[in-house]
Parts: sequence; structure tokens; C-alpha cells
Amino acid sequence: MKTIRWGIIGCGTVTEHKSGPAFQQVNQSSLTAVMRRDGEKAKDYAERHGVPRWYDRAEGLILDEEVDAVYIATPPSSHMKYTKMAAEAGKPVYVEKPMARNAEECRTMIEACEKNDVPLFVAYYRRSLPRFLKVKELIEKGRIGDIRFLTIQHTKKPVQKQEDGTWPWRVLPEESGGGLLYDVGSHTLDLFDFLLGPLIEIKGAADNLAGTHPAEDTVSASWKFENGAVGNGVWNFSSYRNGDTNRIVGSRGEITFSTFGDESVKLMTESGEESFYIEHPTHIQYYHIQSIVNELLGKGSCPSTGKSAIRTNELMGKMVKNYYFS
Repeated sequence: MKTIRWGIIGCGTVTEHKSGPAFQQVNQSSLTAVMRRDGEKAKDYAERHGVPRWYDRAEGLILDEEVDAVYIATPPSSHMKYTKMAAEAGKPVYVEKPMARNAEECRTMIEACEKNDVPLFVAYYRRSLPRFLKVKELIEKGRIGDIRFLTIQHTKKPVQKQEDGTWPWRVLPEESGGGLLYDVGSHTLDLFDFLLGPLIEIKGAADNLAGTHPAEDTVSASWKFENGAVGNGVWNFSSYRNGDTNRIVGSRGEITFSTFGDESVKLMTESGEESFYIEHPTHIQYYHIQSIVNELLGKGSCPSTGKSAIRTNELMGKMVKNYYFS
């Protein structure tokens, strides 16, 4: 196989810019088919993006002999269903984050892919972005010494209802698994799993302070890493402003950076301050998709798999447990 021919299930907003075009730009990759339940929208997407085929049923795309691998970009409530279908058809799976609504669904997805001997990748694409690889490099080169603690602070303006008066799926637990912690906060949690190793001994609390949508809007948590370092985080999605700051403090210095903002990575030590501005690619999943294609072609590996992504679902489940099960 010289080119990985992709099919997308759920060609919605995320695929318009973040991921869809990257499948056509990555080396030895092409986008062969797209699917959306609204056939007219699937057709429109295919025509605008130069995709040869479109479907209004997932089965049609998955069973298409011209589709080698499947990218699932639907809400989390259908990730498990479509992953099992693709795996049973022998197709490698790339699924959007969060991997599923809960860890149990994640385990089912992992088991289905293992049973059918197909790889399972997850769209925690920050693991592949050069800006965050720079953070990892600074840590691994010992620029801030031994890691002592880290902090995460993430605020976001409240989610608004859609034009039809309903809430977006991102704040409907039956669709997303939780609230915006699952939708956007998961990126930072997974990133720290990548940078510093698994987070353990986690304790969390969640509430809905604005009292609008059904999901939690405020979460706090504290944890330890396997290496003994400690950390804490606060997420508020009913704030007056959007912003996020991550701080990693070591015995010789500290690193600050944003998960979602465009600020430079900053390194502070006794010698002074250094800044590293590293621009993201036009289509932000480009490097991640390239890593998946490389692995499928036997010449590299992707840093985000089902087995790494399930850890983030497990963490989030513990962080919001009191809100849903108290």
C-alpha cells in the first residue's frame, strides 16, 4: 500500500478546516469518501473539497473497497458504534476526541480493534504539534530540572443555545459524556499525560455554577504523577473571558504556555527568560495525520492511541463523578 485512502464519517465543522484538508495534503494520503446522515450536506462537502464519493450511511463508506482507513468525526455518543463497525470491516480507525463518553466505551473500542487486529488512533493532535514538542524537549533536556508541580487554569465564556433553541451536543452529557471539560479540557489533560506521564491519585469536584445547560461548567482537580510531582487544575466554562495558562515548575526553572492560545512558550530560569514562538500548521491536525499515515505504512508511529486516550477518559470520569453520581 503506497497511499492511505481515507473515509470520513461525520463531515461537520471540525473537518472543514482542522482535519479534512490535511488528509489530502499529507504525504501518501488521500481523501476518498465522506459520510453525513444529511446526504445533501455530504454531497456539498464532497464537491467543495474535491472528494470523489459521498454517502448518507456509515455502512456504505466503511464497506467501500476504495477506503483503507476511517476517520470518525461524529459526537462521542456514536464513537463506539462506528469504531466497532470499522474494526469488524478490518479498517484502521482514527477517532475524534474525547475518545468516547466514558472509559467503559473506550475499553469496548480498544477490545474491538484488538480482536480484529486493526490500530486505533485518537485525535489528541497536540501531541504532534511542534509547539508542544518544544515543551517536551525543554523538559527532557533538564532545562527546568526535576519536575515539582504544575497548574492548569482554563476559562471560557458560557455556551449559547443554537438558533433552534437547543443546546449544542458539547454540553449534553448523553451526547458528549460531560460538558466542555470533555470537549476542550480533555486536550490539556491528555497533553500533560504526554509531557509528564500518567496522572494518578486524582481527586476532583464539579458543579454547574451558571445553572444553564445540563452539564457541569466548573471543575477543579488535584493529582500526582507517577514520578511524584503534583498538580492541580481549575476549569470554568461560565466565565467573562476565554483564556488558559499552563505552568510547569521544576527545581531549576519553569515553563508557561497555553493549550489553545497563540502565545509563545516561555522558559524562566535563574539565567533569565527565553521565549519560543512556533506557529501551528494551517490545518492543525496535519502533523498528527501524517504520523498516523506513517505508522500505517510501517515507517513511524502515532503518539495518540486508544490505550493512551482511555487514561484521559478515566481521569475526567473521576473529576466529575460527584456531579453526576453524588
